[in-house]
Parts: sequence; structure tokens; C-alpha cells
Amino acid sequence: MRIGRWSRGPVIGRGSSAAVSIATDIASGDVFAVKSAELSRSASLQREQRILSSLESPYVVSCFGSDVISDSPSGGCSYNLFLEYAARGSLADDVAKQGGRLDEAAIRSGTGDILRGLAYLHSSGVVHCDVKCHNVLIGSDGTAKLADLGCARRIGEERCEIRGTPVFMAPEVARGEEQGPPADVWALGCTVIQMATGLGPWPDVSDLAAALHRIAFSPEVPEPPSWLSREGKDFLSKCLVRDPRERWTAEQLLEHEFVTSSPSATTTTTIKSSPKSVLDQTLWESLLETDECQSPDDPLTRMEQLIGVGIPCWRWDDDWVTIRSNGDYAQSNSLNNQH
Repeated sequence: MRIGRWSRGPVIGRGSSAAVSIATDIASGDVFAVKSAELSRSASLQREQRILSSLESPYVVSCFGSDVISDSPSGGCSYNLFLEYAARGSLADDVAKQGGRLDEAAIRSGTGDILRGLAYLHSSGVVHCDVKCHNVLIGSDGTAKLADLGCARRIGEERCEIRGTPVFMAPEVARGEEQGPPADVWALGCTVIQMATGLGPWPDVSDLAAALHRIAFSPEVPEPPSWLSREGKDFLSKCLVRDPRERWTAEQLLEHEFVTSSPSATTTTTIKSSPKSVLDQTLWESLLETDECQSPDDPLTRMEQLIGVGIPCWRWDDDWVTIRSNGDYAQSNSLNNQH
């Protein structure tokens, strides 16, 4: 999709320094999402754009470019990142809608999609660095897509800062040592627990400093949900290994029976059976049939139609943390996210 002149619609998500809105391309009427921040506070968005622009996968949210515009009358400028619109919102929204827990078939399906996205990222030399349900969006066909790559980094990139959500961090990350592909696999294991329970991987710890110390230096790993199948528990045992050298890779995990025994093409659970997005032709035809007096060629009218079918809650955030190693303990700054 090529974005020309565009019109901003309603806000559907907010972070500490940016907001996400629905938008339409004026010429084509195509709907997309625009993630905006003040230019002076847009370093994370610009990093996300640089990485996303080099990627192309059905399991990673698509990027359609960016622009910088002047915000009159203030005279300031905003940086706008154009992204694929996911009408269903995040995987965390799906979990909440299902009462705080997805059934196992949906977990298997979502896990397979996330793994395919991670395998693609890692083969492309990219580490996501903040895998969790809130950073997985559901596409128009129900596919789970990795999103919010503001914390992502290139493999081998020299950087002293470790980023991500504290309770989803792998032990080596909490110690400030490294943040490579194995850290994404640990976070995937934590995300499976989140899909199965609606909670983080360490639900009994409320103090983030204590959680970081426990993750970094104790011999413990997060407990698997008791109701999960044998295959599910075995899958988690391959992800939640304290030694990153012993963790399975995303490619290896794609061959695990927890994923292979539930092909996404035949899954009819929460993730794969939900309504299509506004980008789906069938939905637009349905809207036109019910309101013949409105013209689908008018972008503003299409935006009104979009609002009429309901706006999803994109529970997106960008409040990552920085962890640095300092002697025998890890220090944390801005620990304000316990998702």
C-alpha cells in the first residue's frame, strides 16, 4: 500500500509518547493505522520504521512508510508511522474478551503464528526484545502478527541498553548481559502463560525490583498452567530454560507437537473465527448493502462507516525499561509496566 494524502480518524491507542489512530488514504480510501509522536520524541518510532521497512512477512505487522508534518498552530512537527490496521486489536484483547483465558486450540494456533514471526525476524537478523500479548496484533484473517518493534534491535548490534517488559525478560537480560534471539524465545514462553491465564509469568511478585532479582539470580522458572496439556507443558519446558544456550530456537519449536498437532488452517477457535477487519471486501460489501445512500468512494464516509462498526481497543504501549548490569545486581529505570 502506498500512502499519499491521508486523513486522520479516531484515536484507538495511546502510549507514553505516542498515539495510534485510524486513518484513510484520501485517493484510494484504504484504511491503515498511523502511530504519531512529537518529532523530538520519535526516536523509538523511527527505529521501528527502519526495521519494519526491511521486513515482509504475514506474521509481522506491515509498514507503509512515514512522514513528518507541521502541527499548526503550535508550529511543532510530528512524526507519523503508517502501519497495517488490525481491526481486532491485540492478542491481549482477545484474552480479555474470553474471560482471561484462551482455550488450548487457540493458544496452539496463536503460538504457531508468533513462532513463524520470530523465526522470520531471527533469520533476518532482528530480535524483537518485547514479545508479549499486548505486542501481538490480530490481522483481518485472524493471523497473529508481531507488532510494536520500537524495542527491536539488530543481532550483533552494539548497545549498552537492554529493553523490554521486566517480568517477560529472560535471566540473561535481567542481568544486563545480552539480548539475543534466545531472549525472544523465553518471552514467548511467558506469552503462552499469559494466553493461558491472563496473567504475567510471575503473578505472585508485585515488586518489580524483586521480580528482576528473582529472574536474574534464582534457579526458578515460571510455573506452567496446571490445566495445560502434556504437549503444552513440554513446549514451555523448551522455552523457559535459564541457560540461553540450552533453549530451543524458534525454528526448532516450530517442529514441536504443541504447534504441529494444531494446523492454523483448520483452527476454528477464538483467533481464527473472529470477524474480519474493515479492509476485508466482504465487510465493505455488507456495509454498502445496509446503507445505500452513502458512497464508498468517499474516504470520509468510509471512516464514518468504520466508526459505525466499532473501534477496537489497541492496548499498545511503548514504556520500555532500561536494565544495566552493575556488579552483582541489576538496576532498573522507569519500571512502570507490569503487563
